[in-house]
Amino acid sequence: MHPTPDNTPGPAETPPRRPALLLSMGPGIADRLLDARHHIRLAALARTDSRLVAHELADPTPEVAAALADAEVLLTCWGAPRLTDRVLDSAPRLRAVVHAAGSVRHHLTDACWTRGIAVASAASVNALPVAEYTLAAILFANKRVLHSARRYRTLRAPHDWHHELSGAGNYRRTVGIIGASRIGRRVIELLHPFDLRILLYDPYVDAAEACRLGATPVSLGTLCADSDIITVHAPQLPATHHMLGARELALMPDGATLINTARGSLIDETALLAELVTGRLHAVLDVTDPELPPPDSPLYDLPNVLLTPHIAGSLGGELHRMADRALDEVARFASGLPFMDPVHPADRNRSA
Repeated sequence: MHPTPDNTPGPAETPPRRPALLLSMGPGIADRLLDARHHIRLAALARTDSRLVAHELADPTPEVAAALADAEVLLTCWGAPRLTDRVLDSAPRLRAVVHAAGSVRHHLTDACWTRGIAVASAASVNALPVAEYTLAAILFANKRVLHSARRYRTLRAPHDWHHELSGAGNYRRTVGIIGASRIGRRVIELLHPFDLRILLYDPYVDAAEACRLGATPVSLGTLCADSDIITVHAPQLPATHHMLGARELALMPDGATLINTARGSLIDETALLAELVTGRLHAVLDVTDPELPPPDSPLYDLPNVLLTPHIAGSLGGELHRMADRALDEVARFASGLPFMDPVHPADRNRSA
């Protein structure tokens, strides 16, 4: 005979606790980041008033000050105020910061790390739309879409496009990736289905890892000289300031395209303009230095430049993907699990 199943209920599973949470980000950001679904989930995950958003923590309102004093988790996004010693003194129970965006450099301070506060970022999901923008820019640039569209609008007549665009196309062209960041790696992955040669410059990536990624490791000079397209995905650090200057730009072949979705300061813009105004190079620039070019900047009108207003990252509905990831991290914190995408102090000197 088979033993009778024991239907005696076992010990009840302990439900995840609901930590106290405070939202902190720039004005208007929470309304774009969180939809009704997120507010419902957040209420289930944490003890919070998800309609209370702290734009200022150094001199908070009484309501924000009370929530900060109780908070175990800060849910931050763009425009979050800096977490100074003074702010952290007002948050004695704070154990974690979950950032629903990419870089945490703008609001995290050394005080956060010395106090052992755990940090998570949605940088890995914010990397996705940037990589998609970059893929589109690479394929369009090699196809000379911007040039032919402008010429077509001007000519409005039959024309020998095959002759004019004889050097265009994506077959066996060379793409140079600067920086094996989350975005850089995703761009390499997205390029795999295409018949392209991929070069990589990153001083922190050895030859074996580069080959595993599907790229050929080269020096910065070799990458500049051998690439039809160069796309920049390095972090903004003192060591990367103007990493592409007059020397590097001069190495680029005639007709090559430079794509920048990282930070404007990585390129010496004066040196780049000198090349662009001659028409020798092309550029797709989603970021510039300064962030908003002055009204008289040639970048707005040069026919060989596609200038966009820093839109490569999460935009519109894509912000909800960052919110989803952030709430996943809050759920893990509430369950006592490690973050999926932690940010470590050691990463500060090599990541954005």
